[in-house]
Amino acid sequence: MFSRLCGLFCFCALAFCQAPSTQSDDGKRYICRTIPLSGDASCPVTLLPELNAGGQEEELRNTVMQLRETILQQKETISKQVGTINELTTKLSLCASTSDDRKFDKWGKEKQNTMGDVPRDPNDTIDSLGKTMQGLKDRLENLEQQQMRANISGASFPTELRDLLQRRLEELEKQLLKKVNNLEEEKSMLSNATAAYRLKTESTLNALVERISELEKGGGDFKSPEQFKLSLPQRTNYLYGRITKTLPEMYAFTLCMWIKSSAIPGIGTPFSYGVPGQANEIVLIEWGNNPIELLINDKVARLPLEVRDGRWHHICVSWTTRDGQWEAFQDGEKLGTGDNLAAWHPIKPGGVIILGQEQDVVGGRFDAGQAFVGELSQVNIWDRVLKPAEIQSMANCSTYIAGNVIPWLASNVEVFGRGALKRPLEMCQERLPNT
Repeated sequence: MFSRLCGLFCFCALAFCQAPSTQSDDGKRYICRTIPLSGDASCPVTLLPELNAGGQEEELRNTVMQLRETILQQKETISKQVGTINELTTKLSLCASTSDDRKFDKWGKEKQNTMGDVPRDPNDTIDSLGKTMQGLKDRLENLEQQQMRANISGASFPTELRDLLQRRLEELEKQLLKKVNNLEEEKSMLSNATAAYRLKTESTLNALVERISELEKGGGDFKSPEQFKLSLPQRTNYLYGRITKTLPEMYAFTLCMWIKSSAIPGIGTPFSYGVPGQANEIVLIEWGNNPIELLINDKVARLPLEVRDGRWHHICVSWTTRDGQWEAFQDGEKLGTGDNLAAWHPIKPGGVIILGQEQDVVGGRFDAGQAFVGELSQVNIWDRVLKPAEIQSMANCSTYIAGNVIPWLASNVEVFGRGALKRPLEMCQERLPNT
């Protein structure tokens, strides 16, 4: 291009150059050029070949057309690049404004972020997070489609924005999974708590139903189903009472009863519970000159109880498998406590409860030397540790609480042996030690 312009300039210069006046026009063209002062003054010239005016004009026209075409192409390329830059700038501004709009409302106040708050309904949380994630997916797909169109048109699309949205989408998916897992755990815990509460409620309702049934039957010759006593007047191996119900698996219990005995040297065995493989699962015994003992899984704890005075006494023993902790109450007062009694051993279910005899095998092989002599009443069992206030209220005749596992009902007690009887029970106030 530069060489063509130089040629055009030289052509114009030749057109204005004139031959010396002393020479005639011979149809030749001359080139004017500078020569140094020390050079030859004859000004030698170099002859150019004669040019055709029409051909030179055509060549100039072609040159101008090529220049114009080149300029138009460059202008079109620049316009496309400017359009691409404007489009990308608009998209980036739109993304930035969308991010700001999600953070601020139309009055410029910062919106509350609810992603960390779990709504009351777990389904609302999952639906809300799902909609948000679906919206980001749609935006990402839209941007990818725009990138494909931009690639076809030759424009470049920024991958940083797509990567940013992809990372945010992955973070949102992780948050959604975490929320779902938390909700599942809460649902499982709630279900377990509900099941435990339902079992406890059903147990209480069953006890109430049995009590109502006994009340409807009239309780035989007794004023109420629990107002009777079991009398075992002799030390034999064939007088005893048997509870028709059995125990479930328990990790704690409280055993309470009214007891009256003057037998010597020991009152014998007022209560025993045996299961297959362990006849001494729960035993309350006083034999010989030993104090009253509580046996659990054949492990022994000595209780500071004294009931051999021929008067009524209210006694309670409680136990929990955790560290084998136990407590002993007499007439509403706690007299002893201890631990490490069959620690971490659960009470086995499906055994036999005998009143008045110690079992060498489940339900039998009694020893007359360990038989109970006296009277028993209101033998109740709970699958929990009763509070001291509850025990005291029963001991001072303020209230009566039936056992939620084994309630004292006339229909639940069978009597075996001639001389073993179920008789009406004195009033509670008449059983108090100070009366």
